[in-house]
Amino acid sequence: MSMKLENAKNLYLKGIRDGHPREAVTAYTGARYTQHSTGVGDGIEGFVAFFEDFIKRCPVRDIQVIRSIVDGQYVFCHVYQNINNGEAKWVTADLFDTDGNDKIIEHWDVIQAYEENTVSGHSMIDGPTTIEDLDKTEANKALVTQFCQDILIDRKADAMGQFISEQDFYQHSPFIADNLVGLKQHFQQLAEQGSGEIYHKIHRIIGQGNFVVAFSHVIKNGDDWCVFDLFRIKDGKIVEHWDIQEKILPKEQWGNSGKF
Repeated sequence: MSMKLENAKNLYLKGIRDGHPREAVTAYTGARYTQHSTGVGDGIEGFVAFFEDFIKRCPVRDIQVIRSIVDGQYVFCHVYQNINNGEAKWVTADLFDTDGNDKIIEHWDVIQAYEENTVSGHSMIDGPTTIEDLDKTEANKALVTQFCQDILIDRKADAMGQFISEQDFYQHSPFIADNLVGLKQHFQQLAEQGSGEIYHKIHRIIGQGNFVVAFSHVIKNGDDWCVFDLFRIKDGKIVEHWDIQEKILPKEQWGNSGKF
């Protein structure tokens, strides 16, 4: 495990799951810690203030890092949380920036309620976790970059087959069916409903081998959302997709500079 990934996981697991926020944030962050989780203030004290209260309110914390990606200075973690024996269940996406010493200096996240029942029958977190095809990292990032532009931003639905496997495409977004047909039906339903779901900007794409994640600002019916889309690629086509979506709070409720 790389040191930057170890630091990111330790901040999560030792700091939050194990209940040692001050020790963890002091040990694993750098000279600054810029925070984009809107309820949390910047720096060590912002982290401690939020999570000491969270730990008191949530004494039972089952937190599991399901998938992770390391790409240069960036670390991505795909996380499942079961709080207070099922009182709340969440899926979280976390993106960390690191300094030259592999310490965390910036953090973005999205948190979504875990849906027990999904259209596809797959859970929001199941599926492969092993990173493969490291030699194809840049090609896979380029594929997802073009997919985001052509399909998510420009809405060229007829071009989906250029990016999505027609034989096997597994869907973990809870309200979309499997396969290319399911994705096309989803886009058709959005069009028929006159939905204003627009991918406004792709802020960052990072990848490692067969996994690539896109971090985006999406506008849904006039509301701002923060979205992570995680893709698995095989033989030059997208074969699996997970997403995590969060509506952005009004600016007056932010504890920092905002989601992006």
